[in-house]
Amino acid sequence: MVNSGESPKILLVKLSSLGDVLHNLPIVWDIRDRLPHAQIDWVVEEGYVHLLTPLQSRDGFRGIDRIIPFGLRRWKKSLFSLNYWKEFFAFKRELQEARYDLIIETQGLLKSALVCALAKKSSDAVVAGLANATEFSGYEPISRAFYNQLVQVPFHSHAVDRSRYVTCSALEWPLIDRAKKVQFYPAHYLESIVTPKVAALEKPYILFFHSTAREAKRWANTNWAQLGKKLSSLGYQVVLPWGSVDERVVSMELARQIPGSLVPNAFSIEEAFSVITNSALVVGVDTGLTHLSAVLNRPTVEIYCDSPRWKTEGYWSEKIRNVGDIQKPPTVDEVEKASLDLLV
Repeated sequence: MVNSGESPKILLVKLSSLGDVLHNLPIVWDIRDRLPHAQIDWVVEEGYVHLLTPLQSRDGFRGIDRIIPFGLRRWKKSLFSLNYWKEFFAFKRELQEARYDLIIETQGLLKSALVCALAKKSSDAVVAGLANATEFSGYEPISRAFYNQLVQVPFHSHAVDRSRYVTCSALEWPLIDRAKKVQFYPAHYLESIVTPKVAALEKPYILFFHSTAREAKRWANTNWAQLGKKLSSLGYQVVLPWGSVDERVVSMELARQIPGSLVPNAFSIEEAFSVITNSALVVGVDTGLTHLSAVLNRPTVEIYCDSPRWKTEGYWSEKIRNVGDIQKPPTVDEVEKASLDLLV
């Protein structure tokens, strides 16, 4: 067991996606609380680096010491180009700048396991990863070949709890109970987020995250329109973000039905922090930006239509309402009630 006075070098490997990276954040503070002198590095897909930069160590603050960007999504488009190989070897050199005593891989995918294999390790390093699949999560059994400590986790496991199972096993700690306070971002960062500069955005506003990558997880457009009309009548501006051309079409259609609503320009993950933090309420389906709102401890209604609520629901704050469940979309009345409850 590693003692609190020791300073091991620890590598966290959680590459993607947005929600998965967010739900992995608590283990940074779990480790930092018990091992304040540890070096904690994290390999993450380059598109999600902005999720981690608020945790980067600086000016006496100790969080993540190194963020190592991984460009696999982009590299896959040009595997045979010279530029790909230059970038890959640059990544490898950066990864291998440290020799790790502990590697914690909480994704259970081959791409993540290969990162573990590339990392330099001390002679008795622990490489901990999932021994089994969990319900409704991706898992590739071949990844087990790259770990020397296989961690059996409950088949029915919340995303935050799953990461804690692997971490606690790797460090020989008792399992951290979910009743323990869950920390995602440091308080000083949340206090520093400034008002967003989005054209035509007026306070108080409510964000509708209506779109997600999987169509079955969406809530019906007629429901969004009905809810939007109700909230608009109470004096709130409904804002309808989008991330693709098809999503923008849906936002424009909803905007035509909701008085005073706004379809903003596309914004980055970095900009999303301020847009979400300064909203009166976020209502969204099971998607990354909705989870970001819950992680930022904003008033959030999470709508579940075709995914299990227990897997990603925000359980750490009274400012979060979780409605619906797999194959049980909530009614407009249920979402409206949850929304009004948080707006009081």
